This record gives sequence, C-alpha cells and structure tokens, in this order.
Amino acid sequence: MRNIFALIGLFATVALANFQLDSFQVYVDSVVPGARYGLSIRSVKTGNEIGNIRGGEKFTPASTLKTLTTAAAVHFLPLDYAPKTQVSLNGSVRKKTFVGIINVRGAGDPNFSGRYYADPFHMLYAMADSIHALGIDSVSGKIDLDSSYYKGPWRAEHWRKNFYDAWYGAEIAPLGFNDNCTMIRFKPGAKVGELARAEVVPDVGYVVLKNEMVTVPGKKRKWTWALDSAKPEITIGGAIGIGVDSSQLVLPVRNPIAYFKAAFIHALKERGIAFMEQPNVQEGIQIASYTYSAAPFLSFLDEINQRSQNLHAETIFRNLGAQKTGVGSVESGRAMEMKFLAEMGIDSTDFEVWDGCGLSPKNKVKPSTETKLLAKMARHPKGSYYINSFAGPGIGTGGKRMLDLPYPWLTRFKTGFIGEVHGLVGYIYTLDGDTLAVAMYFNETGKNPDAQLKDALDTLWTRLVYSANDSYASFMKMKQMWLGAQNVAGLTARLEYFSRLMKGTPYKLGPMGESYLDSIENKPLVYMDSVDCVTYLEHALAMALSPNENEIFNTLQKIRYKGGKIGYVNRKHYLLADWVADGKYARVMQVPGDTVIKRTIPKQDFFKAKKIKYDTPDAPMDLRYLPYNRAMELASKPYEGPLMVTGVAFVAGANNLDATHTGFVIFRNGELPKLRHAAFKKHVIELTLKDYLASRKGKLPGITLFEFLKQ
Repeated sequence: MRNIFALIGLFATVALANFQLDSFQVYVDSVVPGARYGLSIRSVKTGNEIGNIRGGEKFTPASTLKTLTTAAAVHFLPLDYAPKTQVSLNGSVRKKTFVGIINVRGAGDPNFSGRYYADPFHMLYAMADSIHALGIDSVSGKIDLDSSYYKGPWRAEHWRKNFYDAWYGAEIAPLGFNDNCTMIRFKPGAKVGELARAEVVPDVGYVVLKNEMVTVPGKKRKWTWALDSAKPEITIGGAIGIGVDSSQLVLPVRNPIAYFKAAFIHALKERGIAFMEQPNVQEGIQIASYTYSAAPFLSFLDEINQRSQNLHAETIFRNLGAQKTGVGSVESGRAMEMKFLAEMGIDSTDFEVWDGCGLSPKNKVKPSTETKLLAKMARHPKGSYYINSFAGPGIGTGGKRMLDLPYPWLTRFKTGFIGEVHGLVGYIYTLDGDTLAVAMYFNETGKNPDAQLKDALDTLWTRLVYSANDSYASFMKMKQMWLGAQNVAGLTARLEYFSRLMKGTPYKLGPMGESYLDSIENKPLVYMDSVDCVTYLEHALAMALSPNENEIFNTLQKIRYKGGKIGYVNRKHYLLADWVADGKYARVMQVPGDTVIKRTIPKQDFFKAKKIKYDTPDAPMDLRYLPYNRAMELASKPYEGPLMVTGVAFVAGANNLDATHTGFVIFRNGELPKLRHAAFKKHVIELTLKDYLASRKGKLPGITLFEFLKQ
C-alpha cells in the first residue's frame, strides 16, 4: 500500500505525530467507505506544511474554489471598489414628459436585490427617484440596456444541466435584478380539486407562470416544476394537500437583461413615472447622468464566502477581469487569477479554473496548494478582511455546523458541496498563537449520504480545533482569574493572590507538555484542572507577571521554555539548573548560614533516554542551599517585615538531581513562614514550612530559597 502521508521538514514531522493523521484516514474509511479523502494542514506562521493526506492529488473543490476568486479580488481590487451602474437621459423634457432614450450601462453589480437591502427594488427606486426629481412624470421613448461590460455567454459553461434550473445556477449578466431569480409562492385552493393559488414574487410582469398544481385531500406535498430553457416561463404542477399552509420555490429567470428592464419599468411606475415605449425615438443630447453602486466590496466577500452566493462569485470573477483587462469574461477572470497565483509564488498549474463559484466539476485543486493560498492570504496586507468574510460555526453556511464547539471563534471556514463532492477549507487559530490553514475534501463519494459526509468533515475539523487548542478552557480560566485581580498591585501581592486562589487544585504529576507542537509529550500547553509542584508555580507566576490577560499564554511559555521557544528540548526540566538558573524570572537568594556545593546534572543522559540529540556537555553547577537544621531554625521563627513571597526548592539527596519538590513560601509579619505547594497525590495546600520540614526529617539535605523577578 502506498504511503499517503507526506511530511515536510522536522516541524512537520513532529506535529504530524500529534495530529495523528493516520487515524483520520482510518476514521474516513470506517464512516464513509470508498470516498477519496484529501487533507492539508499548514502553519501560517512558518508557511510550512505540517502534514497532508493526498495533498498532491487534484480534487474537485466545489464552492471552496470561491476562496481563490475572492483572494484574487482582494489582492487586485481596492477595498472601496464598488461596481457602478450608469444611467443617462438622452433627449428632452416636454411638459414633464421625457422624450428620448434612457441608457443604463451595467458593470456587474449583483446587489440590485434583497440581499443587501430589505427591498429588492431599493436601487431601482433610487434610479426612478432621480428621474422624478427632474420634474418628469412620464417617459416616451425607450430604455437601452448596455451589457457590453461582459462578454457572453450569460449562462456559465461546463455546469451540469440541472444546475441551470436551480436558483444557485442563475444566468450571469452585467445588469441583474433580485439575484436573477424569482419566487413562486403557492397554497392550496379553496376546495379539493381546484387549482392551487400561486403568484410570482416580485411580479414585474416578466415571468409567465403556468399553474397546473391541483389541490388534494390531506397534507400531500408532491408538487413539480419545470422551466423553459430559453423563455421566462415556469410551470408548476403536481399536488398540494388542502391541509398544507403554503410553500414557495425560488427559481432562476431566463434572460436577466430583459428581466432587469421589466423591473426598472415597474419601479418607474411605482414611483409615479409612466413609461410609453417608442422604439423609433431619436436620441437627443444628454440632459442628466447618474451613477449608482448598491453595496461596498466587503459585502461581496461576505455573500461569497459566508453565504456561498454563486451569482456574486461569478460577477466578481468577471468584474476582476473587466477592471484589469477591459473585458469581463471567464477567460479574463481566469487570467487574473493565474496572475495572482504567480505573484503569490504559487504554482498556477495546481489549479484548474472553469468558473468563479466552483459549480463546474472540471474545477480542480490540490489540497496542499489550497492551504498555501490560505496561508499567503492570512499574511496579505488585506488578509483580515479576507478571513473575516469566511463562515464559522453558526455563521452563514456554517449555520448548522460544529455548533457544539465551546469556543466557535477559534475557526473560520468556507464550505463546498456539489454532487459527490464535499469540501471544507479555512483557518484554525491555535493556543500557541499560530494559525493553521486547513483544506479537506471528499471526492467520489459514491452512495455515502451527504449528511454523513458533512458530519465526517465536521468531526475531523473539530478534532483539529481541539488538538490545536488543548485545554483551552484552562486558558480562559486564567484570563478570568487575571481580570479578577486587576486591583491587586505589585508582584509580591499578586503572587500571594494567585497562589492562594489556586489552593485546592488537584495534584497530577506531569500534566503539561508541548501539545501538537512536539511528539514527546503532547499534553496541554496550559492546564488548570490539576497541577504538579512546578506547574503550580508556573501558572501562578504567569498570571502575576502578565501585563494584561492576553499576554498570559506567552508569559507562561517564556517561563517554561528557554527563549519562550516551545519544544521538549527547550523546556526547563530541572528546577534549579534550568528554571531558576535561567535568571530571567527567578534568582537564588543568599541566606545566612547557607552553603554551596558542586553538582553535575546528567542532561545528556536525560535527553538520550528520550532519543533527543543534546550537544551541550554536562558541567558542574553551584548549588546554594540552607542545610536542614538551619532551615528548621528559619521556619521556627515568626517572620518580621513586610509581606514577602519566595519560591523554595527542596534539595535532592541524590548527586545527579538538583531538587525534588518546590512551592511558594509566604512570609507574613509576626507569623511562621507558610508553605503553599501542590502536595503529592493530594492538592494545593498550605501549612507551616516548619511542619513540612519536620515531615521530611532525615530525607532532605536542605532548602534553596529563590526570589521572583519583576519584568
């Protein structure tokens, strides 16, 4: 069996092990057998691919192709771009009657509809109002519609035949109205046997409705519909039960240019302007000119990427070509997308583009190239506008998807679906501050139910979200705790506050690791459900030092890792030799009566056992500590002075180890020093340092006190 997993670089190898992509394929084979699955995961921060399954094979992307359409548009078009529909009156006005030609030049504005404005006539009314404002209450002449902005055909090629009879397959033109669709609303007749009552909404006198639907007993819903291939004729038939309240169909309208004209004439009439067609009227001088833009560019992105509106995708695809080459067509749109890919350093041959919306089954893309596109766009100067246009759990086409994610803001995605094709691409934000660009596809899905395929994609996507944000709830808990301590000032007071707030937290040895970023210990990067002695110190110190709640994670990782670089080899494994010796967050205190000895920590053996190369030679270290008897003397005397919070290391008896345990020591005026620590097999507790030392008599050489450093 061929190896379907491709690893790129060391980072990719490490992360892949933690995402366990082999289990992804096993899951796919078990729930949607026979479906061809493609996956790519890429770090936006590094640009490196973390791992893939069939990432180099081409897949039909369905509507996820819109991510390319909108990316090219965002790259080339200004953010204030808006298609301009131009209206000019060429003729003369005679006693409130305009005699001449109204010329309307379209430039691909799909928002002459109810998508951006509640009323689909909003823009047409604005046009009519401008004419009426000239004192005109009737027009005698003709309306010329200039559609030269686009090169045909209006009907996209290479789509499946049935798509042209669906609302999402409406014809594309530089002038359009109401998504180039109409609604057929119908309900039962008054009696069984009568025809159903049906209407066209909105009715501008253009669509011809042939009603053959019969009212029958009960609640039967067996209606049918058919569209003429060229004329705006719709036939509804079949049966509707008399117990049915009502229903509706949204269907495309043939010849959108003629549909626009009918809607414009209707708007003129509604605004008090009578229109009398005079085909032979002569064109006169221009007496007025107006320009209309229905909606801003960013609204296009939302319609395309959030709601997957095909008409908007096809218009912006052609508009991009028209804006940059002078011709609006599939060919010019494709040429601009190929130019965009070249400028982004992406191999354009990895994409096969036949439209702007993804309906053509001839469209192809490689998962690994799709994530390269997404990663490039995340770093694009206008990338935030691009990402924010995507859907998400409960948003747009994600309205019913992944609703059980407790933190839905951790992902944005674009969905895709046509027959035997499902796609899901987008972004996952990670706890470590990276963003993952992800692309998943199912092709050749056979008889697997669509709902099951969607659920499989959502399950795998959710698994990635959780893997990249292991124990996110702990991170949120730390933020809440930090916000509750905004009135606690000073490092000492904050250390006392947070160490006290964590009392009662259960003990667990080694609860943390490097999550998906390393394969040796892929435990959470943040974990508040349980702590060991060191992670207790680290979490409390991170909250105490962080200047705001958003810096908690970074502060914690800088405390835990050398240079803040997450990785098992960079973790400060030894309390005194690494954690305190780093010198940035803590420093050993000199205490009267202490002593210094030499110890060599065998770090090379430690890492060798983990099969990690570690080149730094083991060297003796100075270990300063207060011998046990002197420590008991210190712990037995009430402290005199202002509040002080230190760390304490309980020195190991073995010569190859620096310390066996740690905690906080709270010094309050007039009281014995108190030890707060994560007690083995118990929880975070507080007791006098004296009592703890007494329990370790004969087993403990002594203690090292260390102070925490302000940043």
